[in-house]
This record gives sequence, C-alpha cells and structure tokens, in this order.
Amino acid sequence: MNTPPKRPVAASPSRGRHQRPGKAGSAVAHVLTIASFLALAAAPAHAALFEDDEARRAILEVRQRVEAQRLQVTEELSKSGEENAQLRRSLLDLQTQIEALRTELARMRGQDEQLTRELAESQRRQKDMALAVEERMRKFEPSKVSMDGREFTAEPAEQRDFDAALAVFRKGEFPAAQAAFADFLKRYPQSGFKPTALFWLGNAQYANRDYRGAITNFRALLAQAPDHGRAPEAVLSIANCQIELKDNAGARKTLDDLVKAYPQSEAAVAAKERLARLR
Repeated sequence: MNTPPKRPVAASPSRGRHQRPGKAGSAVAHVLTIASFLALAAAPAHAALFEDDEARRAILEVRQRVEAQRLQVTEELSKSGEENAQLRRSLLDLQTQIEALRTELARMRGQDEQLTRELAESQRRQKDMALAVEERMRKFEPSKVSMDGREFTAEPAEQRDFDAALAVFRKGEFPAAQAAFADFLKRYPQSGFKPTALFWLGNAQYANRDYRGAITNFRALLAQAPDHGRAPEAVLSIANCQIELKDNAGARKTLDDLVKAYPQSEAAVAAKERLARLR
C-alpha cells in the first residue's frame, strides 16, 4: 500500500516563543472546564424539571377530573338518596292512606250492615202495624162469609153476634141459645146469616120442646131459601116435631115431600127409615 507523503509541520511560533502555562492558567482552565461541565449537566436537569412540571400538571388535572367526577357521583348519589327517601315517604303516605281507606271502608260496611238491620226492623214494624191496622179495620168493615153453601157479606158485629149465639147452642145451653138467636134475628133481619139462624133457632126450640115454634121457624127457612144447605134437615126436623105432636099423618106427608124434593140428601135416607116405621 502506498503511503501518502507527510506534510511538513510548521513550527508554532508560540512553542518557540512561550513556555508551558503556569498554575494560574491551569486553575482558570479547570474552572472553565467545570463550568462547561455544569452547563452541559444543567441542560438535561432543566429539561427534567420541565418534564416534572408537565407531569404534575397532568396529575393535578387528573386529580381534578377525578374529584369532579367524585363530587358529581356524590351529588347524584345524594340526589338519588333524597329521591329514594322521598319515594319511601310517598310510599309510606300512600300506605297510610290505603289503611285509612280500609278503615273507612270497614266503618262504612258496618254502617251499611247497621242500616240494613234497621231497615229490616223498620219494615217488619211497618208490616206489623199494617197488619194491626188491617185487623182493626176488619172489625169495622164488612167481610165475605161462606156458610152452608151460600156466600154473603156480613158486618163484623153481625159475625160476632152470630158466632156467640152458636157457641151457646153448642154448649147445650138451649134456652139461652134460643134467646140469643131470636135476638139476633131481631137485630139483623136482613142478615145473610138469617136462614142458618132460623135453622139453629128451630133446633133450640125443639130441644126446649117448643115444637110448634120450631116448625114455624123451619118453614120460614124453607120459604126464604129452599136451596139452602140446611133445607133438607129443616124438613126432617119438621117431621120430627110433627111426630112429637102426635101428627103422624102430617109427618108422613112431610117425609114424602122430603124424599121427593131432596132425593140425594142424607136427610132423605133418614126420611125413608122414618116412613117405614110410621107405616
């Protein structure tokens, strides 16, 4: 390998004229060297300080954001807690109102039951009063009567007096019964009870052996109501009175008339038996 030629080195004038530096120069150079080193070291330190400030600001910003979020969450939780508390209070108020309504409903039901009982009792009393009034009115108003196959209207007093006279007859008190029926016929000459009253008056007279008076009243019954339910018995009673009066001929004729007029009656059967004995 070819080596390039070396250039001649010019001798430095200083080297020829000056000697090596002394201690003072060395100190200055040392100082300058340290300063340069410090300058060089200061540059990275300054950059490091700048980076620490940025980090601190970033950390502060993060902390601020976290704190703001924490405060927001806390505020929202507080609001949520207040809303929940308000909701609980509303629910409690609603439950209280429901209980109050239940109590009021129970009270109203109790009142309804009481009113229902009072209404039923009032209706019962009204019904009883109406029945009592109707019963009292019946004592003063005519009523329909059905007796011995006949229907008619009778006054309450009329019904009462007839029933009283008949009760006396059924007791066997014939003189009193005769007087009671005779009085009844005088007081109520147009009564619907008249044919029946004549029949029982005749029977009372027959029991009292007033045969002629009995015959008169039995014939009065037949003249007034020949179709009366007691008419066949009245004819038979006339024949019995005639027998008691020893008028057998009249009795036979009466019995024959009974069989002809009322052939289907029980009195006609008894009349036939009497006729057989009289002949």
